[in-house]
Amino acid sequence: MSFDKRIEELGLELPPCPKPAGVYKPILIVGDMCYVSGQGPLRSDGTLIVGTVGDNLDQQGGYDAARQTGLTMLSTLKTYLGSLDRIERVVKLLGMVNCTADFGAQPAVINGCSELFAQVFGEDHGVGTRSAVGMNALPGGIAVEIEAIFQLKK
Repeated sequence: MSFDKRIEELGLELPPCPKPAGVYKPILIVGDMCYVSGQGPLRSDGTLIVGTVGDNLDQQGGYDAARQTGLTMLSTLKTYLGSLDRIERVVKLLGMVNCTADFGAQPAVINGCSELFAQVFGEDHGVGTRSAVGMNALPGGIAVEIEAIFQLKK
């Protein structure tokens, strides 16, 4: 099945593709590998999900922010690649959670993105390796930032 069609089938709304907020490339392709710079939880209305998990945002709010970050990443991929169908598989996610020092469920938060990618790309192609870590701050106070590596079809 087409990944682009899967987005429609799941009824997912992709936010607008964010513009770079610094001196970097949103996507860099080297061979058949696609490196995606850190993405944040951008909503369709252009606002960001901000907050600190364990303080003014609960674990479910963090999970929702990670899922929204995944949607942002899909929008970026679709914009730069032209189609999600160019993707072979998810290789690696690095999820960073803006959280309090005593919050220890970062993997459960980043599952918001991981589970989304499994839905879109399937278990065999949508689940890769992953790290989920806590941070004491993220740019603009965003709740989650995620970067990724994808393998492209040859």
